[in-house]
Formats: sequence, C-alpha cells, structure tokens
Amino acid sequence: MQWIFDKAGEVSAEHERQARERQAELTKPPGSLGLLEELAIRLAGLQHSARPRIERPAIRIYAADHGVVAEGVSAFPQEVTVQMIMNFANGGAAISVLARQIGADFQVINMGTAHPVPDHALVRQAAVGPGTRNFCESAAMSRGQLEQALAQGKSSVDEVIKAGADLFIGGEMGIGNTTSAAALACAMLDRPAADLVGAGTGVDAAGLRKKIAAVDRALSLHRTAFGDPVSILMCLGGFEIAALTGSYIRSAQQGLPVLVDGFICGAAALAALGINPSIRPWLFFAHQSAEQGHRLLLNALNARPLVSLDMRLGEGSGGAVALPLLQAACRLHNQMATFAEAGVSEG
Repeated sequence: MQWIFDKAGEVSAEHERQARERQAELTKPPGSLGLLEELAIRLAGLQHSARPRIERPAIRIYAADHGVVAEGVSAFPQEVTVQMIMNFANGGAAISVLARQIGADFQVINMGTAHPVPDHALVRQAAVGPGTRNFCESAAMSRGQLEQALAQGKSSVDEVIKAGADLFIGGEMGIGNTTSAAALACAMLDRPAADLVGAGTGVDAAGLRKKIAAVDRALSLHRTAFGDPVSILMCLGGFEIAALTGSYIRSAQQGLPVLVDGFICGAAALAALGINPSIRPWLFFAHQSAEQGHRLLLNALNARPLVSLDMRLGEGSGGAVALPLLQAACRLHNQMATFAEAGVSEG
C-alpha cells in the first residue's frame, strides 16, 4: 500500500506562463472570461501543454453496500444498490445518459454488495466483500480489504490512461454511503455529526436523527484512529469510497486531471488529500450539492465548485454536467483569435 504516498505529477509553471500570456492576447478584455481563463491556465500546467484539451473523459462508477444500514439510516433497502448497478449498465440512469452525452468511456465496478450482481459487459466484478461491516460496532473493513479497494481504484485509473483518457470522473452507488461519507468527513475535519449528516436518499426527520446518532456512535468508537487518515478510511469508509480515494491519488500520480463529483466523492477526495496532500492541484470540483455537509466540506478543501444546481444524486452526475465547462475553457483558449490574428486594435 506504500504507493498511495508517492508524490503526484509535477505541474509545469512554464506552460502555465505560456497559457497566461496567450490569454492576454485573445480578443477580449483581460479577465472577461473569469474562471474559464483560470481553468485553461491550470489545465495547461497539468498537461504540460500551452494548448490544453479535454476530449476523452473516463467515468468509473464504484458500487458497494454498507453495514451501517442496520441502524436504519436509509430510506431504501440494500437491494436497490444492485438494481441501480444494472440500471447504470443498461443505460437508464442519469449518469448513463450524461456519459453518452459527453462521449465518456463508462464502466461500473462492483466493489462489494450485499446481494449478487449479475454479469454484464459494462460491470466489472471486483467485490472486496459483501458490503462493509457496521461501523457502529467495529471497523468498517479490514486492512486487507482497504488495500484491495484502494488498489482497484489504482488499476482502474491505469486502465483508462492506457486507453487514452485525458480526464477522470469518479462516481458511486451504495445504500448507506452518505452516512459513511459524513462520518469520514466528521473524523477528518473534527466536526460533530450534526454538522455534516444530511437527508441523503431522502430520510424523514426520524431517519435523520438515526443517521446522526449512528455517526456519533461511530465517531466515539473509533476516535483513537483519528490521527491517521488511512485508519479513518478503514474504520468509517466504504469499499466504493476507498476505491475513489485510490483513483484520485493514482490519477494525480499519473498526470490525469480529476473532476470530483458531490458530497460522497468530496469525502473521498478529503481522505485522498489527507493521505497524500501533493495531489491537490489535480483535483477540480464539479459542483456544490444540496447535501447539508457539502458546503462545509468544500470550504475545508478551499475548493471552488464549477456549478451549484442543487443536485444531490451522486453517481458522478455533477461531474458529467460540469465537464463541458472545462471543455469550453480549453476551446476558448485554443480557438479564439488573438488581437494580431483578427486585426483588432488592443487600444
């Protein structure tokens, strides 16, 4: 597991400088494209090219179940995880529609569900176990299971890079995973459960109280592990959250920009940064979700989301919606005329 601590790829200050100079020459008032200009400049440094491109995105959806559902924290039974995996694979889910729209390389990875997942061409079977244990009673996973989940994230990224991907979007599915993400974020940020626990799949007031109580119990039980982000992930995470964490770390190490989705993916990014702070330049944050704790999490990450649409679906859907903004930033940067090319006076 030592690989998770290896340094991320270098950012090219020279290519950032070249991109910034080009922005100053384009036919527009300086700074008039706002964040789109900065996105292009950042991508230039990451891609070591004064003309950055995002043309071949890859989406990987990691799915797993959570033992904490025994505490009554979800409005849906665990059978829904498998049903949604097949909906993804059969093209009927929101992320399936969005992946087609943006032309993404798309695959679902079963990291460990409570019920069997049928074979399908778009589903990879990589189960670490039949869901995590109830983290109110013990660590969610063993050290060996954590290592397997992180390694699956690593191998997924290595595969998409080999296939030519130029951006990675991770998504997730798992009944109970907003509870796990909230617990993970609480432990990483030293915040009480009430600050980060939200409605998730739509639990009522009684369900929300159960979620808060479950996270409070877990925080109390595992507090001695809170000095180490790897131990926090083992005690409170899910198999899919650990796979996302591994994916984010490996993407940065291999020079692949990442578009982080919503609250659950944000918790995985928080864990990844706790483990390996060098990956920060490689993470772009897609949106601010309607989930209660996401704004606090983004603030802790000093992250500026690209959009805020009150989404709270997960699945990587916010990443897929925001991707065209990164592509627009690149195309404006590359295809706009300079003042000299257009014969326009700079004043």
